[in-house]
Amino acid sequence: MVMKLKSGLRALALAGAALAVQGAYAQQIVKIDGSSTVYPISEAVAEEFQKMKKGAIKVTVGISGTGGGFKKFCRGETDVSDASRPISAKEMAACAQAGIKYVELPVAFDALTVVINPKNTWIKELKVEELKKMWEPGAQGKITKWNQVNPSWPDAPLKLFGPGADSGTFDYFTDAINGKEKASRGDFTASEDDNVLVQGVSRDVNAIGYFGLAYYVENKGKLKAAPIVNKGSSKAVSPSLETVMDGTYQPLARPIFIYVSDKSMNKPEVKAFVEYYIKNAPKLVKEVGYVPLGKQHYDQAAKNFAAKKLGTGFGGKSEVGIKVEELLAREGKL
Repeated sequence: MVMKLKSGLRALALAGAALAVQGAYAQQIVKIDGSSTVYPISEAVAEEFQKMKKGAIKVTVGISGTGGGFKKFCRGETDVSDASRPISAKEMAACAQAGIKYVELPVAFDALTVVINPKNTWIKELKVEELKKMWEPGAQGKITKWNQVNPSWPDAPLKLFGPGADSGTFDYFTDAINGKEKASRGDFTASEDDNVLVQGVSRDVNAIGYFGLAYYVENKGKLKAAPIVNKGSSKAVSPSLETVMDGTYQPLARPIFIYVSDKSMNKPEVKAFVEYYIKNAPKLVKEVGYVPLGKQHYDQAAKNFAAKKLGTGFGGKSEVGIKVEELLAREGKL
């Protein structure tokens, strides 16, 4: 009886130890969610990081859009939030109410790319004013044909594809083109999945859409990028690494971000992941089709992270044309 009891206790102890090991292993997870634009970078970093750690740390990367990602982040459900725009005033308030503080880290430049079908013969360039005419709220139900935007274009249906309302890309585009975040016509095909937008534009000669540069680079064979003429300019500029870096691709070039929860920064696995992210971003950002920041920007981002510089450099609103060095030097707001 005593032997059986000892044997049973030993089995329970072993089972408890096994569960403790499993529990410790289960804790080694870094949870990321948010922007579909930032997703290719975070996914590439996650893959390389997990290889280096040989399975000791698992990194999950979700895509629920910038807005959807911040909802989870401000509820404390994720460690890192991918964002293709700065955190908004409403999201700042939600995080503050939940006691979530954060470090804001720009990780790359994106050239928000306007794409057309390869068989489109009439678009050689697009003026910002023409984009506004297509996408402004007043265009809903009224501007339905190409020749209503420009009389030299065909009398053919205008098929619009764009990110959904939870997308930071949607917020930035509407701000840059229409002058106000989320100010847009609603009668277009919307999706948080950029691959759905790629398919829509690639299958219809009358289609036009927009999303991050990486998705265009990945699908160059199926799409054409429209050169953009900014207000007050006569020069059409195509999206590329060079035009983003030299500042000529405006107003659709922007920094993109990760936000790291201050509570999660105390977890060794999250700290190690973010340090790896910043260190390896220059190489991996380029590999997935985005534009790396300068070395001085990544160095400053690493310092801000190490110092736990909390808050956002924005006041709860995007700023078109902001310089990254200025952003990184700003006092953080929570």
